[in-house]
Amino acid sequence: MVSWNTTRTDHDEDEDLVALARSGDVPAFESLYRRHRNRIYALVWRLCGGDNGLAEDLLQEAFVRAWQKLDSFRGDSRFGTWLHRLSANVAFSDRRIRVRRARHEEPLDESAERTATGSRDVVVAQRRDLERAIARLPERARTVLVLYDIEGYGHAEIAAITGMAVGSSKAQLHRARRLVRENLEA
Repeated sequence: MVSWNTTRTDHDEDEDLVALARSGDVPAFESLYRRHRNRIYALVWRLCGGDNGLAEDLLQEAFVRAWQKLDSFRGDSRFGTWLHRLSANVAFSDRRIRVRRARHEEPLDESAERTATGSRDVVVAQRRDLERAIARLPERARTVLVLYDIEGYGHAEIAAITGMAVGSSKAQLHRARRLVRENLEA
C-alpha cells in the first residue's frame, strides 16, 4: 500500500538525526541541539529556580550527557521525551550536590541579599513571585508542575520522564498547585 502522506514529522527527523549522530555525525547532533535547546533550557531553568547562569550550565551538561549516552537511547519513546528525562535528571543530580554543599556553608546575612526596587512593572513582580513560589516547591511537586502546566506534558509522559506512577504525578500536581496558591496568598 502506497502512502500519499509525504509530510515528515519532527519525530521522524529526530529519528534520522539520532541515527546519524550515533554514527559520530557531529552536525546531526548539533541539529538535535538546535531543535531541542529552548525547551530544555526552559525546563532546567524552572527546575533550578530561575537561575540563568545555572540553567545555562545545566543545559550544556544535559547535552554533553546526551551525546555520551546516545547509544543508550533505545527509541522506546521519542527522542525529546528521553532528552527531557535525562535533562531533568541532570538538574536533580546538580540539586542534590548543591544541597550537600549548602549544609556545610554559613548562611548569608539577610541584609546582604540584593532586592529589586524602583519602577518595576507589577506584572514582572507577579511573575517573579510566581517563579519564586515554584522554586520553593518540593522537588517532585515542582517537577510535575513544570512538566504539566508549563511544558504541556500529560501525566503518562511525566511518568515516563520521571519514573513515577501516573497517580503519583496527578497527586504531585494537585499538591504543587495548592502550595503555590498558599505561597502566593501569604
